[in-house]
Amino acid sequence: MRLKLVTATSLLALCLVTTAQSVEINQDGANAVKDTLTKLLPQDLAKSGLVTVNPAGARYEIIYDLAKLLAKADPATFAINGLTPFSMFATPLDSGLWNIEGDNKLDVSGHFKGPDQKPADFSYSIASLVYSGVFDPAISYLRSGTATAKDIKLSSKSETEEVHASIAGMDQKLSSTDSAGGNGRIDFVGSGTMSNFVEQVSGLQMPPVEIRADSIDVEAKVNGLPAKQIREIVLFVLDHLDEKELSPENSDKIKGMLKEAFPILASFSETIGVNNLAVSSQMGNAGVKAFGYNLAVDGPSNAMRFGFGMNAQDISFDSPLMPASYSPFLPTSFELQLAMPNLDFATFGEAFMAMDFNDKAPETSGEEMGKKLFRDGRIAVEFPKVSAKSDVYDVDVTGKIEGRVDTEKDYSMEATILARDLDKTIAAVQELAKTDPDLNQVSFGIMMVKGFAKTDADGRTRWDISVSRDGSVAINGQQIKGPDGPDEDQDQNTGLESEQKPDQGQDAVPAPPQQQQQP
Repeated sequence: MRLKLVTATSLLALCLVTTAQSVEINQDGANAVKDTLTKLLPQDLAKSGLVTVNPAGARYEIIYDLAKLLAKADPATFAINGLTPFSMFATPLDSGLWNIEGDNKLDVSGHFKGPDQKPADFSYSIASLVYSGVFDPAISYLRSGTATAKDIKLSSKSETEEVHASIAGMDQKLSSTDSAGGNGRIDFVGSGTMSNFVEQVSGLQMPPVEIRADSIDVEAKVNGLPAKQIREIVLFVLDHLDEKELSPENSDKIKGMLKEAFPILASFSETIGVNNLAVSSQMGNAGVKAFGYNLAVDGPSNAMRFGFGMNAQDISFDSPLMPASYSPFLPTSFELQLAMPNLDFATFGEAFMAMDFNDKAPETSGEEMGKKLFRDGRIAVEFPKVSAKSDVYDVDVTGKIEGRVDTEKDYSMEATILARDLDKTIAAVQELAKTDPDLNQVSFGIMMVKGFAKTDADGRTRWDISVSRDGSVAINGQQIKGPDGPDEDQDQNTGLESEQKPDQGQDAVPAPPQQQQQP
């Protein structure tokens, strides 16, 4: 948490400097930089010595004394020891950009009382934090940069819980390029690695738990970011924080700024990978050799696609709470991918900017805004891949569900289920049912479902399932449930017609007539 504060404060150091070209390094320039940095601070804090700027050869040294922020804090409620000043250096370039660099460390401890007035002690240390980069005043952000932190330790202790965490090292990189099209937008690429993460948690009502990971890797990309426009919006908001209500002129101004910034991005993606994750406690041990998470947003603003996924490989679990007979059913790997296509952010943005920002109870409801984001109020959720594998089953599912934002009844679904070695799965369930008779129903259900299946060329068992908006259900082209709503005679006729259909060359084995007529 403190590492983020250091980084954010370092960026704030130059966020209001508008030019660096042909700057002479002297005390007058240092005073001007200081005045700019403290412009948005309360007057008493600006004069407290929180920020000091000194000329240092061909660059400026900017010193932060964060202890000044705590001058008025009640020592009984919050106190911190060891918070010494830290500094960064800023060098103006002829291009108008600034080189920034710093080499600091942190070792603090203290105590605080939370909302429940219960005391807690904490400590936080970073043996080394080295960073450098190129800062662009026009966007109040880095164009490129690197940061390395070593030996990070965190601990907190209260009456009910104790936490200790450590990270051997962290490395971060950032780069950027101007977006294609010359529209002033920027593409950013960032990456980071965390090594040897360890966290230990214990409490009065829980046994000690330890979480370990050899490494955690993060990659993120954002294209088409209107960084300059976002800067202007942030500064506008800061300038008007004290106003209870925006004037019509300022309301139109912020709407114009939002319209200029729209769309906020062209695409975004993020992936997180965790290697050799292990969790251990008195209740048992669990591990994953590789765990992944991904998030992506892309496409035109009137038809964007949101995608999310996660996966795990080589899952292990060992606990005395898990009977040995059930262990073969625990997945050794799984994957989940889902997506929401055709999100209309263009229409949603237009409706948002048409709202009265001073209206405490806007006429446009959440449901109406949902119909703007989802075309005509229709939602689609795609499942490109859902899979799970263990010693006794291997299942893959793909599909799509469509519905509406204003009702839960109007929906449809198309799905395909593929299972490998289904007989092996049935045999495993039947064996387990010898000690757990309730599973006989599960075994019977799987065998019934097998009767509707096809067999693919690779030997896998297939079910193509279709659920229509009228409530009818079909499996591999065979209707097993008619539309909702007909009278009793129509239901019986539908069931009879379904019963009399020929097999049409499928591998499916139709269920008995009385089963087919069940809804």
